[in-house]
Formats: sequence, structure tokens, C-alpha cells
Amino acid sequence: MKPIRALIVAAALAAVLPDAAFAQRRPDSLGADWRQQQDQARGGVQSGRLVPLSRVIEMIGRRVPGRVLDAGLEGDNYRVRWAAADGRRIDFIVDAQTGQILSGG
Repeated sequence: MKPIRALIVAAALAAVLPDAAFAQRRPDSLGADWRQQQDQARGGVQSGRLVPLSRVIEMIGRRVPGRVLDAGLEGDNYRVRWAAADGRRIDFIVDAQTGQILSGG
């Protein structure tokens, strides 16, 4: 019985290991330039040119109960991916300079 169990374990490991190696090589889901965008957003907020993302997230939370999935700066806008309390996933596009919601919800 032991040799059969060892074979099953070996086969399972062989099937899983290539996926684990691929997962380590996968690009970041936020994109290759996410750190540059983060620095750009931070600089814009510090200079007073951009609304802080935390304020945008609070505003969305008052409008649609739920939680943020991820958020980032895309050009002159923030994109906020939101999980609504009712199960919907909403992508909000918000003007980063004014805080005005352009689409979503």
C-alpha cells in the first residue's frame, strides 16, 4: 500500500509544482508601473493638485456601502474597484483633481 500512496503523492506534487513556479513569475496584478503611479499620486496630493485617495474612498463608501478591492491612479483619474455590500463589483472612475465621480455606482 505504501508504494501506491507514494506514487499518488509524487504525481500530485508533479502536477502542482509547475503552477507554483508560474505563480512566482506572474506579473503583479496592479501592473508593472504601479509604484511609479503611487509616487505620482503621493506627489500630487502633497502639492495640493490631487484629492487624497482616502477621501475618495470615504466618499464612495458613503454613497455605496461596501469595501475597496483596489485603487490606483490612471492618468488624471482614480480607478476604485469596489465590492458593494449587496455583492456587486463596481469600478468607479473619479477625477483625481476634483474628487468628482465620473462613472460607476
